[in-house]
Amino acid sequence: MKVLLPIFYLPPISWFSVFHNAEEVYFEQFENFPKQTYRNRTVIYGANGRLPLIIPISHKGTRALNTIEISEREDWRSLHWKSIKNAYQSSPYFEFYEDRLAEIFSFTSSSLVDFNLNAISIIQKILKTEKQFHLTNSYEFTPIQQDFRSEFSAKQPSAFELEEYYQTFSDKFGFEPDLSVIDLICNKGPETLTYIKNIITK
Repeated sequence: MKVLLPIFYLPPISWFSVFHNAEEVYFEQFENFPKQTYRNRTVIYGANGRLPLIIPISHKGTRALNTIEISEREDWRSLHWKSIKNAYQSSPYFEFYEDRLAEIFSFTSSSLVDFNLNAISIIQKILKTEKQFHLTNSYEFTPIQQDFRSEFSAKQPSAFELEEYYQTFSDKFGFEPDLSVIDLICNKGPETLTYIKNIITK
């Protein structure tokens, strides 16, 4: 199966499931940047429940994703890393991956696409996998690949069935499905890739 995926920031678990289970993967870089999506945000499990982390961007009007630049008006990298550490420092596997996860926020490109791709690369190293992908050469309204560009909503419940697993704050708020893959890595550790491969679409 060939799939067309959006380029997300620390993508949700379901995104990684599609990514790893596909035969061939294409990443969309020429779409018009849609607001309030995982392209510049991720969601983790904080002490008060779901916590969105948003990369501030600099753009005027509608622009292609591969032209979107990250705003440096605030020190968002330090804020995001501090939030992740606070959320997962007591999780079973955070200490094993802390140094590698910290590398995500030492990457200083002003390009949102480059930053996201670097983060995905680091996650792949943590998972000990080397899934290859292609970047699109143009925007296609009717792509030949199975189109997942609009399948992952930051506002709606996930369309994927995820088996419950232990989460640091689940005793307080219950299980939160389909968070950033970081949540799965910190709580499942070396079982993460097996979990991802077994996810099915509703």
